[in-house]
Amino acid sequence: MSILDAVMWSVHVGFAVLWTGSVLFVALAVVPPAIRGDIGGDALAAVVGRLRWITRIAALAFLATGGHMAGTLYTAETLTGTGRGHFVLTMLALWFVITGLVEVASGKLLDGIDPLSRAPARDAKPFFYGAAALSVGLILTAGLLANPAGV
Repeated sequence: MSILDAVMWSVHVGFAVLWTGSVLFVALAVVPPAIRGDIGGDALAAVVGRLRWITRIAALAFLATGGHMAGTLYTAETLTGTGRGHFVLTMLALWFVITGLVEVASGKLLDGIDPLSRAPARDAKPFFYGAAALSVGLILTAGLLANPAGV
């Protein structure tokens, strides 16, 4: 493994931890109190806005680092014809879906934010919860891919 490969892998994993952790935090620790009206509109907008930016910056990092790793470790045949390749493609699909869910959820919440209304948080809840559930699936898939015994 070259230094560049190690840097790409480290940046990729670092952003994955930051992003999936942020999605889980917002879904599990921010949305429920927002639905109850326990979080002010400004604070909620700040947290969800930060998640949106983390999602977008992570997308750029994933394209660069994941693209490098896929280009150096896999061919079209190994991506589509091996278990490891299938895990990579599964992770790619999960990433796209989670990103879409976060964008929709944050858009619903931020577009309708009102300190007196709980509706935006209720409307965004299924999208945040879906993103959180798929984030767990993404983490599990990454763990399977990282298994040194192979898949």
